[in-house]
Amino acid sequence: MTEFVVIDDLAGLVDAAATLAAGHGPVAVDVERASGFRYSQRAYLIQVFRRDAGVFLFDPPAVGDFTALQEAIGDVEWVLHAASQDLPSLRDEGLEPPVIFDTELAARLLGHDKVGLGAVVEDTLGITLAKAHSASDWSTRPLPQPWLEYAALDVLHLIDVRDALVAELAESGKTDAAAQEFEAVRTRPVKPPREEPWRRLSGLHTVRGRRALAVARALWTAREEYAREVDVSPGRLVPDRALVAAVLADPKSKQALAGVKEFTGRASRSQIDRWWNAIEAGRADPALPVERAPGDGMPPPRAWADRNPEADARLKAARPRVEQLAIDLRMPTENLLTPDTLRRLAWTPPERVDAASVADALEAHGARPWQIERTAQVISDAFVGSVHGAAEGVAAAS
Repeated sequence: MTEFVVIDDLAGLVDAAATLAAGHGPVAVDVERASGFRYSQRAYLIQVFRRDAGVFLFDPPAVGDFTALQEAIGDVEWVLHAASQDLPSLRDEGLEPPVIFDTELAARLLGHDKVGLGAVVEDTLGITLAKAHSASDWSTRPLPQPWLEYAALDVLHLIDVRDALVAELAESGKTDAAAQEFEAVRTRPVKPPREEPWRRLSGLHTVRGRRALAVARALWTAREEYAREVDVSPGRLVPDRALVAAVLADPKSKQALAGVKEFTGRASRSQIDRWWNAIEAGRADPALPVERAPGDGMPPPRAWADRNPEADARLKAARPRVEQLAIDLRMPTENLLTPDTLRRLAWTPPERVDAASVADALEAHGARPWQIERTAQVISDAFVGSVHGAAEGVAAAS
């Protein structure tokens, strides 16, 4: 087995960057995080491969400054698998690709049944990858050799996979669509933080009353602050279900909280003062949360028939046509057009429904040119047909 060495200092990075700069063609890049173990989503290992250069494994916390690597590969195509997951961590290290090729997204657009890295490598190259360490704690130091071998294999075959998918995209006439999708992923703005992230507590639906919700919010906030402080995933300190159990138990004292059997987790007792203080703060908070989080103004489709029958008719007419088009194009419907985009268009259509106005509305919702070209006429015809169908139904009833 090849002995892989992790580069953990600036001098090693500079030497590796020089070797990578002398290679040729695109570079394959991958990131390993410690999701589920650490609070942060930072990279704990960055793997880079380039033909005529080889595979390099970098330890980001130890290296610190990746300027030399960015200068070495910052003007060539980067090949990633599921790029949207890795780009934020790479940017945190000052690594920014000028153009990307996303092998997972390409496989989706091509209609591959399975799009995980192992499946795509096997489909395109006939090579089987072991995925034994994908959920490991990559903040572990030193990293075991089997983990490093797994990490290296994640990029070693990626350029060959890219070449195979490039040919497949060209054969299916999807090269331009793929390029647009890759660029959309690369340039996608960072999502703004949720206004009330505590509402994502698993099991919160069992909590009743605004005061109890205030306690849940205070406990979530206290856990979040402590998790950030010690850089540990919040759920590993106190699971969601334990926080909710504490709210439901409504303990009258710190001792009673400690006695709640369902209040579990590695920090549930060692930080009992923190949790009790949060409960008391929630009970005293004058700013009570509303029972239900405000929505975006658009109800779930199941309620449309009563709330907005015309929108319901538009959605029911357009959705199967878009789904059939996706089948004809051999790609998942959500890659042809996101369900949310179609719902929003059906709920609030342009004043005059024709292909041009639908195209403008799709563009305003963030659809790419290739998606608009494929779907605008189909959606327009469906919307117009839904109006005619409703009118005919009314006439028949009368």
